[in-house]
Amino acid sequence: MQDGEDLRSENERLRSRISRLTEAILRISQHLELETVLQEVADSARSLSEARYAAITTQDESGELQDLVFSGLTSDGIEQLLAFPEGPALFRYLSGLQKPLRTRNFVAHANLAGFPDFRPAIGTFLGAQIRDRDKQVGTIYIGEKMHGLDFTLEDEETLEMFAAQAGNAISNARRYGDEQRAKADQAALVNTSPVGVLVVDANSRGVVQFNEEARRIAGGLQGQDRTLDRVLSLFSFRRLDGREIPHADLPVQRALSSGETVRAEEIVIQRPDGESVTTLVNATPIRSEDGDIVSVVATVQDITPLEELERLRAEFLGMVSHELRTPLTSIKGSAATARSAAVPLDPTETRQFFRIIEEQADHMRNLINDLLDLARIEAGTLSVAPQPADVADVIYRARDAFLSSGYRNSVEVSVASDLRRIPPGSTAGESGPLQPLFQRVQVLTRMVHDPRHCLA
Repeated sequence: MQDGEDLRSENERLRSRISRLTEAILRISQHLELETVLQEVADSARSLSEARYAAITTQDESGELQDLVFSGLTSDGIEQLLAFPEGPALFRYLSGLQKPLRTRNFVAHANLAGFPDFRPAIGTFLGAQIRDRDKQVGTIYIGEKMHGLDFTLEDEETLEMFAAQAGNAISNARRYGDEQRAKADQAALVNTSPVGVLVVDANSRGVVQFNEEARRIAGGLQGQDRTLDRVLSLFSFRRLDGREIPHADLPVQRALSSGETVRAEEIVIQRPDGESVTTLVNATPIRSEDGDIVSVVATVQDITPLEELERLRAEFLGMVSHELRTPLTSIKGSAATARSAAVPLDPTETRQFFRIIEEQADHMRNLINDLLDLARIEAGTLSVAPQPADVADVIYRARDAFLSSGYRNSVEVSVASDLRRIPPGSTAGESGPLQPLFQRVQVLTRMVHDPRHCLA
């Protein structure tokens, strides 16, 4: 009869032990955030073993300690432990033990292990490795069993079983954290990319990702319907030559339907607000291990600024050509007049023509030097040496260049005799004491470039 009672009592104790272990395992398996999982492991280990204190450490692949989490210790107790100079070395020693450590006097054990004056004063102690398969990921420490009892072999076995499950939970939390950080890094990279990116799911044909640059190019997207067909219906597309592109021929549609990789197609997108954006589009299908298309990644680059740059470049080349033709016209006009004169020219007139030819040749050289300076400015290698300028001389040279270009219009210039020189660093801008003079120079410049703007 007594044996039956003992058996029932043993079975009940075993069921209670298994139930508490199962509950503890479920608690640590409910979370994926590493910090939360570590705290749950420490709290559950203390509760499972009926201990006053618990702590866990984790380690990386090389065995270096990473995390330290406490349970049941007061803030003063934690400060005492952290203030212990040999604390890190003690934790490395405990985590390096190949078997569980169970002792009635941990302070005495620490002294024998070469760690004297350990605080706080922990008596009963039980430590076990946290393993995930054959890899150690940390160590559990529990101290001071309730009611002054010693930790038993049963406590040791229970803690080992719990530690094995804790290792799996910690590894899962680490993997989850790594995945979340990778996703966050990827999202940040995509969202800050200067190129528009959109990802289309092959099964639902929904736009599952749409970064800020793509949103800017599209002029913003309103509404909740993000299916590809709905999004494309908001826009019209055409080639650079003006031909309209059917939606079925767009790069993203071709990548979805045939698995084709489309590279560098120039497409003009007409937005709902009426604005047009010239873009360079790529579309790449993403396949599963079985070869099925699971999604398509499309990149859209706004090349409108490049078109504007090309336009400015063309205007610049046209301006340079015009500026070079002006002194050439003066040189040719002066030379032709001197050569084709019916009667020999007066020496003074001859010197005047040669002076014009020389000045305009110098002007052409200066223009070429300006072009070279522009290249140096773009390369960041231009050195500047400001010099004073005689404005009257500039005006007279502009007049002479105009007159020597073969135009029949006359130009009269009146310059004050006390006109001061412009010192280095001064600007003849749109305001200030030199404003009237600056405006007259602008007029003369327009006259040189276009004979229709002249003074009678």
